[in-house]
Formats: sequence, structure tokens, C-alpha cells
Amino acid sequence: MFDNRRSGLAITFLVALALTGGASAAHAEMMKMKATLAGTSEVPPNTSKGQGQATFDYDSGTKKLTWNISYSGLTGPATAGHIHGPAAANANAGVAIPFAKPASPITGSATLTEAQAADLVAGRMYVNIHTAAHPGGEIRGQIGK
Repeated sequence: MFDNRRSGLAITFLVALALTGGASAAHAEMMKMKATLAGTSEVPPNTSKGQGQATFDYDSGTKKLTWNISYSGLTGPATAGHIHGPAAANANAGVAIPFAKPASPITGSATLTEAQAADLVAGRMYVNIHTAAHPGGEIRGQIGK
């Protein structure tokens, strides 16, 4: 009888553990996000005719961010591209995630830290594309839902 109780407790524990793990996974969310890139969004703004669009898929369970960014009309070839943060739309911040190659289209993914994930969801991250004529950034777009 003692063995049956121990087995019953073990089964109860395993079921509770499985349910708890399932509850955590149920809280994970796939989010679609986007950004519109323009020179007027730079801080300070510029008169670049460049423009771009960025789409993002974010999995809050794994903290994986995947992006697809395209742009055109820059003053010259892109010299760098990054996701910056944390910053509001009217402020600048350091590089959070560099892009391996800044040529359009830019595709890739990264696993975010807890702080980066919180900033992304709160709208405190932005995409910035740099050129020789605009080393601080030619076009920029705040990432949002």
C-alpha cells in the first residue's frame, strides 16, 4: 500500500508539473510588428528621399525576433543597419542588434534579452539605416504593433 501512495504522489506531481509547463507555453504569444522608415523620422530629421518598410515576427515564448526590411531611394549604398534601443521615437539610443549585411532586403533573426524584449513590446526600439552622406542614420522607423 505504501508503494501505491508513493506512485500516486509521483503521478500527481508529474501531472501538476505538466500542467504548469503547459500554462507557461499558453502565455507565449506570436506578435506581428512593423516600422516605416523615412528621413523625417531621424533625430534630427533629414531631407532624404529614402524610404523603407520593415516587418517583424516576435515569439514572446522564445524571445526570437525575425525581420524582413526593404528600402530604396537612399543617397548611396547603406554602410550599416541596426536595431537601436531603448528609445522613444524622438530620441536616439545605442545599437542593440546589428544587421550582418545592410543591403536591401535585410532578413535575419535574433534572440532578445529580457530587457530587449520588454523594450520591443513597449515600442522603444527602432530600425536605422546609415549611409556615407548620413552617418548618423539616413532613414529610421520606430518598431510597433
